[in-house]
Amino acid sequence: MRNRLFEDIGEIVPDSICILPFAAACRRASFVGRYKRFTVEAMALDGPDAGQSLLAHTNNTGSMLGLLRPGSTALLSPALNPKRKLQYTLEALELQGGVVGVNTLTPNRMLFRAWEVGAMPELKGYDSFKKEASVGKSRLDAYLSGPQGELWVECKNVTMVEDDVACFPDAVTERGQKHLRELMALAREGVRVALFFLIQRPDGRCFGPADMVDPVYAELFYEALECGVEAWPYVAHVDDCGITLGEKLKVVVP
Repeated sequence: MRNRLFEDIGEIVPDSICILPFAAACRRASFVGRYKRFTVEAMALDGPDAGQSLLAHTNNTGSMLGLLRPGSTALLSPALNPKRKLQYTLEALELQGGVVGVNTLTPNRMLFRAWEVGAMPELKGYDSFKKEASVGKSRLDAYLSGPQGELWVECKNVTMVEDDVACFPDAVTERGQKHLRELMALAREGVRVALFFLIQRPDGRCFGPADMVDPVYAELFYEALECGVEAWPYVAHVDDCGITLGEKLKVVVP
């Protein structure tokens, strides 16, 4: 897989290579800083406005620990709605010669595309895919059904790596804890349930819950595995063409 750190963004590779290709109108910029919760500033690196400030929306409410480094190359995608206040969305950041995807919508999109193209063996045998499906008083990212039966999946974005271990979460997440409890309740009823972790970093060698960040989530994660909740930690290969689903990592067992 190529990795040219966002050079020549205009070239789009067919879906057979990039499951989630980036738009041709994406911009390369030099990261300046993050302001408030959903806004980042970057300096345009090319085009008629090179050197000028660009404001972009970030949907990643986590800490993005170790990624928000001034001067690093950022990839900004154009907003689909031309009337949106912030005309760009932060998609990825350069880190030590690699590229890290930070858009938290990517895991949901990747799961759906992987189902469409048959890229994940765990999703075979399901001919129906419903996004953001309700179960009880809650809503999970995906509900699949078919000859294989029923399957509920919750998606998570992973951008933190410590000592070669890809870790989630990078900030305390009560919402993530709630999802684990919901999945465990379904598993105890005999329903197939899973957590899809999309690891948008090239340096993770295995996966584990970030107990140093959120010990409650880590405890619930291992309890969920014992209840039958499946964990699918997949690497996402990010480069200037888009995002491709990579290898599945092993889960660290305490």
